Amino acid sequence: MSDDIIIEIKNLSKAFKKEGGQDVLVLDDLNLSLKSNEIVALLGKSGSGKSTLLRLIAGLLQPTSGQVFYRSAPVLKPVEGVSMVFQSFALLPWLTVLENVELGLEAQGIAREEKRKRAIQAIDIIGLDGFESALPKELSGGMRQRVGFARALVVNPDVLLMDEPFSALDVLTAENLKSDLLALWQDEKTNTNVILLVTHNIDEAVMLADRIIIMGSNPGLIQADIPVSLPHPRHPESREWRELVEHIYSLMIQSTNHKARHALKERQIGLGYRLPDVEPSELSGLIETISSFENQVDLPELADELMMDVDALFPIIETLEILGFAEIVGGRIRLKKLGEAFFSANLQDRKQIFAQRLLESVPIARYIRRILDEKPGHRVSEERFLSKLEDYLSEQGAERVLRTMIDWGRYAEIFAYDVKTGILSLENPGMAESAES
Repeated sequence: MSDDIIIEIKNLSKAFKKEGGQDVLVLDDLNLSLKSNEIVALLGKSGSGKSTLLRLIAGLLQPTSGQVFYRSAPVLKPVEGVSMVFQSFALLPWLTVLENVELGLEAQGIAREEKRKRAIQAIDIIGLDGFESALPKELSGGMRQRVGFARALVVNPDVLLMDEPFSALDVLTAENLKSDLLALWQDEKTNTNVILLVTHNIDEAVMLADRIIIMGSNPGLIQADIPVSLPHPRHPESREWRELVEHIYSLMIQSTNHKARHALKERQIGLGYRLPDVEPSELSGLIETISSFENQVDLPELADELMMDVDALFPIIETLEILGFAEIVGGRIRLKKLGEAFFSANLQDRKQIFAQRLLESVPIARYIRRILDEKPGHRVSEERFLSKLEDYLSEQGAERVLRTMIDWGRYAEIFAYDVKTGILSLENPGMAESAES
């Protein structure tokens, strides 16, 4: 294997401008090299900047500081040699398969005959020969994504960037497409020297990658760089596979913003904390599942039991930690006394426990309740709370956090909300007399 560095990232940071507020830092001081003949997987929870990093490498975005280099030349715009496959199929519905693939060559000014020849060859490589004249609406999801691969491969990319390319597919189709992609790579049927894959699926990363990069979040940074030495074909039932998956789970839990995790342990999250987008029913369901394992379970075993991927599972775990219902110890999640009490309680008592923990542990819940208590008439527009959150978060982030907080507050009955007027009030909350101001 060659040690030639194809992509080099030096001190890379990216912040997005927020109108009327401080910039939102998405990536912070990243350093990373991608070498010839390797597949590298980027793992991390939503918000860790994985897709932003791909767009910076592709030249679709420019860094706030630092630099991306492609074969020693700075990336200042999209460059030949770097191609990208997106999560959505992104096909033009009025063009045939052949015409969609030819689009990848439009910007290169290639003669019509050569363009058609290369497009047909790419279609053949990804297994869609016979469908050249089909429209996207005639194809299954897996076939449409194959067209996306062909469009990326037709330009003979040196570097192939893939942004969760299998996430929109059903399990069986995704597995088939991953196997075919790996076969193309191993048989050297393309001119690609590096594949960088963004995924939230740990098993997918272990199946495909030679290295796995784990990213922390808020802001995104590299927490671990793990070489994968398992020989192909790799078997999910093997001891080596399971040990690696367990190791990655442990590292990803640790990487969930180490500063935030320290704050969780101290129960001191701030007013502008990005609350996980989790429903109360999901919290109850996870507590009940953990209880069925005698109150503690290994994270990979829990994920297998629930058939959930990292992006879906980790926010629920994070919320249980915030509320003091569970804790992570040595790669296992364990219910704390409060979690056990919640599990044993009836529905109304669960609401009371949940309400108490919100007011004790979540500053935005305390803030909303205090303002409502103090306001004559106990009615306040949601705009006031959005404005407060926008002191810390982007407009979109503030809206998401407030929506989550409203769902939690209504479930706990610490305040009411009228979606038609956007008014929060104390009209019917069960905690009206007992909540702390």
